[in-house]
Amino acid sequence: MFPSKEKSSKMNRDRNGTGYNNWVSSLRSDYARSLDRRIRDEEEAEKPPSDALRVERVHWYIMDNARTHNTIKFDLIHDKKDPKPVLRRGQTFYLAIRFLNDFDVAKHRVVLNFKFGPKASVQKGTLAVVPVQNEKFTRTKDDWDCRIDPGTRGKDLVIQVYIPAGAMVGIWRLDVRSGLHDPEQSSAMNLFSDPTDCYVLFNPWCKDDAVYMENEKNREEYVNNDKGKVYVGAYKRSRGRPWAYGQFDDVVLPVAIYILELSRVADAERGNPVKIVRGISAGVNDSDEGGILEGRWDGEYSDGVAPFKWTGSVRILEEYVKNGYKPVKYGQCWVFSAITTTICRALGIPCRSVTNFVSAHDTNSSLSIDKFFDKTGNELEGGPDGENWDSIWNFHVWNDVWMTRPDLPPGYGGWQAIDATPQEESDQKMQCGPVSLEAVRRGDIGLNYDAGFVFSEVNADVLHWGEDPASDWGWSRLKTNKFHVGRQILTKKPDADDDTGDADQEDVISDYKSEEGSAAERLAIHNAIRGSRRAQQYYEFKKDIKEDCVFDLIEIDKITIGQPFQVKVVVRNESDQPRNISAFLSARSIYYTGVSVSLIKKAEGNFALGPKQSQDIAMTVQYNEYWKKLVEQCMLKIYAICRVQQTGQTWTEEDDFQVEKPKLAIQGPPESQVKKLTEVSFTFTNPLDMPLTECHLSVDGPGLMRPRAINIEKDVPAKGKFTHSIKFLPRIHGERKIIASFNSKELFDISGNKTMQIKKAQ
Repeated sequence: MFPSKEKSSKMNRDRNGTGYNNWVSSLRSDYARSLDRRIRDEEEAEKPPSDALRVERVHWYIMDNARTHNTIKFDLIHDKKDPKPVLRRGQTFYLAIRFLNDFDVAKHRVVLNFKFGPKASVQKGTLAVVPVQNEKFTRTKDDWDCRIDPGTRGKDLVIQVYIPAGAMVGIWRLDVRSGLHDPEQSSAMNLFSDPTDCYVLFNPWCKDDAVYMENEKNREEYVNNDKGKVYVGAYKRSRGRPWAYGQFDDVVLPVAIYILELSRVADAERGNPVKIVRGISAGVNDSDEGGILEGRWDGEYSDGVAPFKWTGSVRILEEYVKNGYKPVKYGQCWVFSAITTTICRALGIPCRSVTNFVSAHDTNSSLSIDKFFDKTGNELEGGPDGENWDSIWNFHVWNDVWMTRPDLPPGYGGWQAIDATPQEESDQKMQCGPVSLEAVRRGDIGLNYDAGFVFSEVNADVLHWGEDPASDWGWSRLKTNKFHVGRQILTKKPDADDDTGDADQEDVISDYKSEEGSAAERLAIHNAIRGSRRAQQYYEFKKDIKEDCVFDLIEIDKITIGQPFQVKVVVRNESDQPRNISAFLSARSIYYTGVSVSLIKKAEGNFALGPKQSQDIAMTVQYNEYWKKLVEQCMLKIYAICRVQQTGQTWTEEDDFQVEKPKLAIQGPPESQVKKLTEVSFTFTNPLDMPLTECHLSVDGPGLMRPRAINIEKDVPAKGKFTHSIKFLPRIHGERKIIASFNSKELFDISGNKTMQIKKAQ
């Protein structure tokens, strides 16, 4: 039997005796002390001599540099306790280093190491090694460089540093290494790691930068304007929804850098705007990496904020940070686009929010929107196999960004489309773009990235298919509408601002496609079809059907909430024979995505038309039949289907329109000054014959105040007037805008805006 481990250890100690054990302990101590001494001696030998430079601190000239780099508006540089330098690549900035002893350029060696990311590397362009030794710049414009400024004297070394136009965009850190030139004295150098986060941005003012924008008016709008409009509604009655972008607020730049990390944009690609904006399109939504905003389109927002309640980006970004970088609930396309505008402009990428009215969502790459109807004229949702979920959104909002495209053939630079709304996967992620608008206009759908999807959004034909047993696949094409999709593409016009209307809108549809029906537009369609086998299959199906009856759906321009409306179709028999016609009319409330919410009213019947005769068929919808079924955006869809029994001719048409609501009036002084208490009031008249309950007011004002979410305690009486006032201390001088939105349980998205001039404090 063997002794236990504890008993064996005790036997060894007893056998060797106490003296032996003490001797072993002293050996261990001596060895450790000797090793420590040798390490200290070696480290001391490697240290620079006492007359080598040691850094006391670094001074960034934050305000002075900001003025020359067009970054003076950023809150981060004005922080009283911990200001951050915000610079643009492609130009120089000033830096001062204070040493503990006097600097002598002939004697002392100084090297600046600018580091980007966790693993800085010279080969990847994320580590810049810049020796300080000349009074002139000596390197190429593609390299970091510096020169010693004449202001250098005594302990203060003043340097002008050049950032190349291709430098990585994001946070850089600075290490200063200082020692002696004479290697015989010592080759060792002191290290000073400055803790300052230095933000380097794209530079649309620099001709060498990939995002350079020559037109000053456009640059001011698409980079510097921190408020604007996002266009929503029906294409015949669109409206500009005011939005506070707030790209200069303190929360924005840190979040912009963070979502590039979430999107896995490699450090070595952070200088490439193509990769950056693709990462932004993925990081703004929460579909893959837990980005900024969670989307929802079903009308159920009780555990978050309804998309139509937001009036600006800053409140969303602040909530994102305060909640531990968990996605904010909820957004829809115009909110995703507005956040994207904020992020891009903050990083220095020229960006505009654009709205495509009547926007196609092609789910099977056929470059067409396909609707299927059975023999009785009813639309078959999901198509014949239940897998066709093509849809048409009343409007869809995405972004255009400005840059060169060296990855594409010449001629494809300029505006590029990106989309942060999660719709279809691209490279296994919910991201879209950048797509060259020139590629979309030409129908070159094979070019990066996602050109076919964006082409369909603005230029797809709408194909109607009817059930046909004689067809090889059971369906024959009844109708092709070449003019329904992509009616307008609106954005805010540069150097224009309309608080009361939409005189500041600009239709940029010509950037996306040639005039509808023109030879160039049809050529682009055929060019795109050649690049898609699925599209070729769909466009091959043809069937000649005798069409001798003419149908005309009378479109509704607008109605104001409280008014009735009428669905009306005029039918004329152009033949010499009688025709029996079956008709189906319906009115539905829909989300702006085209998804049906509820049926408001329908009517159907049969009638006979003699040769050359005409007849009107109509359905009237009263206010009390539709108002309770309205959802956000207050969109209604009219659908008419008619079928001629003798010939099999089937006609279908649809019309979308919006129920208009009152505007929120904002009253206040036309001008005020920084830190002067200012009061504004918000008013509108309730158009409903019932009180408004659970009232809420959202207010944004970049440079005026932080975003406010205000719960209104009192109900608004039926047909009564709503009034509420707030007070604030304006923060920054200049032209500023208040943007507000009123919402209640019964009536929502009552919005308004007002421009104010803020003077400097006296």
